[in-house]
Amino acid sequence: MVKNRDLLAIGHSAHDYIIRVPVFPKANFSAPITTMKTFNGGAAANVACVGAKLGLKTSLVSAVGGDFKKSEYYEHMQNLGIDTDSLIIVPGEATPTAFVLTDDNEDQISYFYWGAAREFEGSKVPTSAIKNAEAIHLATGDPNFNWKCSEEAKNEDLLISFDPGQDLGMYDTKKLKEVIENTTILFGNHHEIERILDSLNVDLTQLREIGPKIIVKTCGANGSEIYSNEDKIKIDAVTRQAVDPTGAGDSYRAGFLSRFLNGESLEESAKFASSVSSFIVENQGCQTNMPTFDEAFERMNEFY
Repeated sequence: MVKNRDLLAIGHSAHDYIIRVPVFPKANFSAPITTMKTFNGGAAANVACVGAKLGLKTSLVSAVGGDFKKSEYYEHMQNLGIDTDSLIIVPGEATPTAFVLTDDNEDQISYFYWGAAREFEGSKVPTSAIKNAEAIHLATGDPNFNWKCSEEAKNEDLLISFDPGQDLGMYDTKKLKEVIENTTILFGNHHEIERILDSLNVDLTQLREIGPKIIVKTCGANGSEIYSNEDKIKIDAVTRQAVDPTGAGDSYRAGFLSRFLNGESLEESAKFASSVSSFIVENQGCQTNMPTFDEAFERMNEFY
């Protein structure tokens, strides 16, 4: 079967409310909001959109509200050439909505309304979309649905990348291990990787023995670390004036996969990923300042 898509992203599409506050209030107290804006987001959609902007042929499986196809967000996806044929449309429900609060220390707290995404739990595996892709990326979303998709993708011998992100707490130890067993590349920030190690009671070497050949740990301004075989590759972050860190991780994953799927080395893929994410943090919103391949490649070469 001829595959028409390089990468299928599975998980949330969402409307993001990006909110800046000076400090996070204690319980039963309030804090002023400095700014509040609405943007396109959702981890799976971020990966699909940034990947498409970089030249990947991407597809997307998300559960969205009944009016989503009338939205600017859907039009945006169409303009990027994303295959949205496998979207799960839920009449009478709202598209998932994220409220992301960032304080003056650049720490974040997020609230997420699942809305239509509750439909994931009872949805069938998107077999045709999986068979039509070279690789799948499992982002934030329903743990059991992600596991079922990973089983199907493994049967098809696809590359599977997995980033549970801030939904990590929804995975019990058994389900987390089952998805990781099917994973080729495990992505996480330094907090999430530590939580995974604690949850499974393993070290990095033992984690790789469970499944993922490659573990990519992102460390914000401190760059990223890639673990493969007995090697540890340390990549500096491409430093830019950061306006908003929201979406930097998803864009890093899209950048990394866009190069790795095209046969580049782990080091080159990580450098490119770092360059891609440096564009995203320069503006508010996960998809506001998506670079083209040439723009990201040029910045990467200038920095490294």
